[in-house]
Amino acid sequence: MSDDGFQEPLLERLSASPEPEAPAAPPSKRSQKKNKKREATDDDETAADKLSRAPKTKKQKQQYEDENLDMELGINKRFAQMDSQLLADYVDNKTRQFEKELSSVELEDRHISASAITDTTSYDKPHTIDNLPNFLEKFVQNPTKLWGASKKNGTPHTLVITGAGQRAADLARVLKKLQSKDAQVAKLFAKHIKVAEAVEFLKKHRTGMAVGTPKRIEDVMDDGALQVDRLERIVVDASHVDGKKRGVLDMRETLAAVVKLLGRAEFKGRYGAKKGGIEVIFF
Repeated sequence: MSDDGFQEPLLERLSASPEPEAPAAPPSKRSQKKNKKREATDDDETAADKLSRAPKTKKQKQQYEDENLDMELGINKRFAQMDSQLLADYVDNKTRQFEKELSSVELEDRHISASAITDTTSYDKPHTIDNLPNFLEKFVQNPTKLWGASKKNGTPHTLVITGAGQRAADLARVLKKLQSKDAQVAKLFAKHIKVAEAVEFLKKHRTGMAVGTPKRIEDVMDDGALQVDRLERIVVDASHVDGKKRGVLDMRETLAAVVKLLGRAEFKGRYGAKKGGIEVIFF
C-alpha cells in the first residue's frame, strides 16, 4: 500500500517494462581534466602539503600563527608538524624576509638542504624543555652514546643552539640528565660566563654536549677550544617562544646568527654525509 492510499494493479506492475535509459553523454575534455585533477589532489595531498599552503592575508597569517602557539607551554607547535623539506623552506623564507640585501649567491651559502635535516614529525610529545632529553634519545641511532664523550677534551657529539643566555642556561640544566663523570655539558653563553671561562672549561673537560648562543659558540670555535671534528648533530631550539610570541627563528638578529653558524664550512661540508656526517635537528 502506497502512502497516498492507492494500490497499483499487480498485473500492470509485473508486465510493464522499464523504458530504456538514454545513453549518458560522454564527459567533455574539460570535465575529464577537472576530475583527474580532483582525484590527484585527493590521493596525493599529504598533511605536509596542506601545512605548506600559506595563508594570504595579514589577518589569516596572524590567525594561523596564533593557532599554533601554546603560550601556556611556551612553544610554537608548528615546528613539530614540519618535515625536513618544510623546515628547509621555512629557514630559507625567513632568511630572504630578514636579509633582503643578500645576493642569490649569499642566500645559497646560507641554505641548509632538507637532506641534512632530521624528520622529527613522529615525535608525539610537546617540544617543551623537559622533553628534550627524551626527544634526543628517540632520534639518536644509539642513545647510550648520549652519555659518552670523546677522550679529547672540548669535543662534543651534540651542539644545542638557542637565542638567549637565560634559555641556554635552562637547556643546560635539563641536559644534565645526559651528563656523566666523563661527559660534561659545556655552557657556551654570555650569562655570567666569560669567554675565557668557557675556553678553560672546554680545554679541561671531556664534553659530550655543548649548549649556547651562536656568537659565543663561534667565539670558542675560533679560539680552537671547541673542537667539532667529532660532532654528530646540531640541535636548533626552534619551538620555544618568549612572552612576546617570538622564537629564535622569528627575529632578524637571532635568525641571522643561527643561519650564519649553521653555514660555517666546518659544518656544511659534512651535512648529509654517510661517514662523519652532521645532522641538523629542529626541536
